[in-house]
Amino acid sequence: MIKKKHKKETFIHLFYRFVWIVIGASLAATSIELFLIPNNIIDGGIIGVSLILNSLLSERVPFLNFGTIVVILNLPFMYYGYKQIGKTFMVSSLFGIICLAVVESLLHHIEPFTDQAILAAVFGGLILGVGVGLVIRHGGSLDGTEILGILLTKNLPFSVGEFIMLINIFIFGWASFVFGIEEAMYSVMAYYIAFKTIDTVIQGLDETKAVIIVSDYYEEVSEAILNRLGRGTTKLKGKGGFTDNEKDVIYAVVTRLEVTKLKSIVDDIDPNAFLTIMDTHETKGARFKSAIH
Repeated sequence: MIKKKHKKETFIHLFYRFVWIVIGASLAATSIELFLIPNNIIDGGIIGVSLILNSLLSERVPFLNFGTIVVILNLPFMYYGYKQIGKTFMVSSLFGIICLAVVESLLHHIEPFTDQAILAAVFGGLILGVGVGLVIRHGGSLDGTEILGILLTKNLPFSVGEFIMLINIFIFGWASFVFGIEEAMYSVMAYYIAFKTIDTVIQGLDETKAVIIVSDYYEEVSEAILNRLGRGTTKLKGKGGFTDNEKDVIYAVVTRLEVTKLKSIVDDIDPNAFLTIMDTHETKGARFKSAIH
């Protein structure tokens, strides 16, 4: 087997990636400075801890602000991120965090967009989620909590998700003592909105479904999907677990809007076909994209 040489990232691709990281970090900074901080609302993770420490220490230690704190707290995680994930991740993340700190400091003298906590939680969470999602989608991170989770859960009986949830319960509990119960509840709302928005940004808006079909009428079903939906299929070989008979399995990817039509096509040809439909996070390939557009 001939091994392909690893290609270095081109300048254009690198420039494109860092532009999006700047945009993402700037959106996150806008949310933090013009929505969250004025209304005593926090996010989870390192950003949340930085917001609490900023509130407690900014008046006592003048040179400490949110930007400085978030950079200092993230530095150890960036080092471990470099060890675990690689240099590209570390550089992208550090660049994003510095952009976040710089833009946030530039927004200090701008009036907050709203003083209503519910609006700040909803729109602050949305903008923060878009910003953080853009940074993650382009190879960086603004928060080292997940890196900490990856490191610690190797020796703990928790998943990364469970560990992050436990950390955030502690952070929001701390926020209830510092800012008050209502502010902590608004913070949970903002965090949830940001969390869901991050998923949408990372996975993309073109929601697709992966379909597996097991049918005795493989050729007819496959041909109908191609002719009536314009989708190609992949033939896989399977074996029945009960009968041990070999089966032809159809694999296809369709858009969310095509699922109903695909089920109708399969039902028309083989009502007894076994059909599984699964969510996909991302679909790449010129043929698939061109079929959509």
